[in-house]
Amino acid sequence: MGKDKAMLPFGGKPLWQIQLELLGKLEPVEIFVSARTDPAWRLRDVHFVADDSPSRGPLSGLAAALPRMHTKHLLALAIDMPFMTEKYLRFLCSQIEPGRGVLPKIDDRAEPLAAIYPQEAAAEIGAALSGADFSLQTLTNCLVAAGKLQVMPVTSQERKLFLNLNESADLRSIESHNAL
Repeated sequence: MGKDKAMLPFGGKPLWQIQLELLGKLEPVEIFVSARTDPAWRLRDVHFVADDSPSRGPLSGLAAALPRMHTKHLLALAIDMPFMTEKYLRFLCSQIEPGRGVLPKIDDRAEPLAAIYPQEAAAEIGAALSGADFSLQTLTNCLVAAGKLQVMPVTSQERKLFLNLNESADLRSIESHNAL
């Protein structure tokens, strides 16, 4: 996008505010923001977790956050999914089991940045980070095969929750669609 996606306005608020307010409704023990550098918009009660250099994107964020958390599971939520809801995230949380998280899937594509990872996934995440394949699709397939993630098929009605804003054109497309 050429700029920090977190600062993009959506519905009158920046994306970071939308996601932090959403996560706050779940009353988590703690909230982490993972990035290369500490964002200026980060609130005081939100913990910054630096991606280890060189950053491998979201994989680095997962690897950095898992050892810092004080719970058994980590809910990962992308900053650019403004349609995600408290109801859906609560549903995902209700599906976790000891040692096993939840991975939404749309058809054959995992949604690894709206998923819940167990502490027990740390070894596989660390191995992926030290390897040559930094794909979260590859990682989540491995975690599913190891029984550490349960696949949760996304219904056709739920698909809109996973729309994300990767490019300025995505934002314009959504805004023009909402204007109709």
